[in-house]
Amino acid sequence: MTWTTGPLVAFDTETTGLDVETDRIVTAALVVREPAGTTVRTWLLDPGVEIPAEATAIHGIATSHAAAYGASPRGALEEIASSLVAHQRAGVPLVAYNAAFDLTLLDVELARHGLPTLPERLGRPVRPVLDPLVLDRDSDAARDGKRRLADLCAHYGVATPSPLHAAEVDALATLDLLDALARVHPHLAATTLDALHDHQVGAHRRWVDELEDGERERPYVGAGADGRWPV
Repeated sequence: MTWTTGPLVAFDTETTGLDVETDRIVTAALVVREPAGTTVRTWLLDPGVEIPAEATAIHGIATSHAAAYGASPRGALEEIASSLVAHQRAGVPLVAYNAAFDLTLLDVELARHGLPTLPERLGRPVRPVLDPLVLDRDSDAARDGKRRLADLCAHYGVATPSPLHAAEVDALATLDLLDALARVHPHLAATTLDALHDHQVGAHRRWVDELEDGERERPYVGAGADGRWPV
């Protein structure tokens, strides 16, 4: 039996934008998958700022809707962080696609509202984390093409019954994608969680370094651009 049988907890967010230092969480989802089944919990937050039209076009949440129906960010963030920390303390791997974005944004949001970050709550770094984006880049580095969640789902034959860019749909797709990755690349399933986490730390760092060496005119500026992963 390997870690692939679960339990696993997937985390995903939809946001006001892509800057982890200034943008806000609009929706979030935690999906727990274990042998007995899958449970989903979602949050709609009132980010307290205008949701740009470009962001609304992606996830469908307008400022007026979030203001009318969204929860207080502080309360929702506390619930999200408490749940993630409980799973971490139980040894459940945290699964996130482009984890550097979602986990960094969550910690910045927590600090913004005067709440302890995940590492502060745990008294240690967040681990183990499994990131299909990092694992795919490392396991199939020579493959050309984009590596957005939709691209990888198409490449690995992962069906998405609902459109992506809803937090719960993306979290479920990320779990299915991780399972597909482990089947196509069996060495992943055979690696211990601690070793796999450490391997991803190195793999992300190497990817950033290679970008800096090969694409100096187009530097990577997203979350994790300084080479740190997952936060």
